[in-house]
Amino acid sequence: MPSQQKKVIFCMAGMLSFVCALGVVTALGTPLWIKATFLCKTGALLVNASGQELDKFMGEMQYGLFHGEGMRQCGLGKRPFRFSFFPDLLKAIPVSIHVNVILFSTILIILTLVGTAFFMYNAFGKPFETLHGPLGLYLLSFISAKLWVRPATVHQSYGSCGCLVMILFASEVKIHHLSEKIANYKEGTYAYKTQSEKYTTSFWVVFICFFVHFLNGLLIRLAGFQFPFAKSKDTETTNVAADLMY
Repeated sequence: MPSQQKKVIFCMAGMLSFVCALGVVTALGTPLWIKATFLCKTGALLVNASGQELDKFMGEMQYGLFHGEGMRQCGLGKRPFRFSFFPDLLKAIPVSIHVNVILFSTILIILTLVGTAFFMYNAFGKPFETLHGPLGLYLLSFISAKLWVRPATVHQSYGSCGCLVMILFASEVKIHHLSEKIANYKEGTYAYKTQSEKYTTSFWVVFICFFVHFLNGLLIRLAGFQFPFAKSKDTETTNVAADLMY
């Protein structure tokens, strides 16, 4: 492929990585990961509410990885509230999972920025076949999209940085009932039950970033560089011939 086209492809991949990094940085600090509604069970049971009467006992909230806000309602009017995970909710949430979500999001940002620098260096510099050349681009794209651990044995363990963020956060919300724990935090009189939860903008930004790293891998291949784990037919033929000789 002509060098000019390679520059265009690498610049395109670099810009995609940079936009992804900015998107994840923004997503990390905004309370736009989950929007949830919850019912005040205590109030609804006291008055035996049903149908449209339940609207007077429905609250809502939206939150991210650090803070959020919402509105409680138990038949006596709306009560707005704000909260932060650190340090307010440390005793109410699964801290290890929540910290890992933030940790892997940070790793994703760092790797994406490093990948951006590598793409630009390959577009305008003269890299060798080392970590700052095509091999490095493949490595960073796969680590960002796949944390690839390959020991001396044949065993390979795959995981995804972006995918880990989504899986861990989803498990925290769905399995550990995060929204319900937030709604019931320091509410001794009333009990709340989650009615609906919807992933919002920040969560889908991470989802898009996850696929962009795979797209970058395809762009590297489009630029004419073989996958590092793919052996050419000539190499395989030479190896077979050498084996037959001995």
